[in-house]
Amino acid sequence: MNPRQACLACLEREPVALLEATLWLATEHDRSIDPAACLGQVHNLQREVSKRLPMLPLGELAQPLLRELNSQGFAQDEYHPLRPQAALMDKVLQRRRGQPLLLAIIALELAQRLSIPLEGVNFPGHFLLRVPGADHLLDPCGGRRLYPADCRELLARQYGPQMPLNAEHMRSATPRQMLQRLSRNLRQLHISNDNAMAALVDAERVMLLGPAQVNDYLSRANLYQQLECPQAERFDLEHALLLTDDPVQRLKLSERLAQLPSGKRSIH
Repeated sequence: MNPRQACLACLEREPVALLEATLWLATEHDRSIDPAACLGQVHNLQREVSKRLPMLPLGELAQPLLRELNSQGFAQDEYHPLRPQAALMDKVLQRRRGQPLLLAIIALELAQRLSIPLEGVNFPGHFLLRVPGADHLLDPCGGRRLYPADCRELLARQYGPQMPLNAEHMRSATPRQMLQRLSRNLRQLHISNDNAMAALVDAERVMLLGPAQVNDYLSRANLYQQLECPQAERFDLEHALLLTDDPVQRLKLSERLAQLPSGKRSIH
């Protein structure tokens, strides 16, 4: 079983082995990673964290869990410009710095092992957590409580005041959605760091994990353009054209398609 197959197989387990899936995802980029050894680090972390949690009902331990992870050094990676290591689980476990989504996945893994109720929330721009039924969300980067006013402020910081908070932003995230979001994050980080081949690996995984969006096809088409694969680029541009409702974007896509060679060639 190759790393991609092992990653997807983790999603079929009961319960889903999400953190292990992220380790296999990282192994697609670095075959020297030993997922079993990384899971050993998580086991040691669980032991350290559990010793320091207060004696409270399980339903009240999510915030203390996040605070304890923060006291253990787990925090948002503030390096600018952000590098792919902020979204590769083996590096996050080693450095204790990463994107909010990676910190959330570590917290979800520990919560599952310790029977603490906790779920992911697919909030735009900054992944969040929630105790099921609670009236607030939790920031995986330290455990701060976020009420609706705080969520509006966070959204405004990410996208500007014109973007209203709505129910879609507060939906629980499935493991598959989290893995797809992580793949999109890595795709962008590899693009930003001028590694088109690594970005293509992530772009292809995005397509396997769930419904693809217009931007998913456009991102992969741009990578194929960089790699001089015009027929693969055409395939993605045509799919983006089918999905978009934006007339300006449709016009630009049509013009770009017209400029591509029509002859059939190998894409690799």
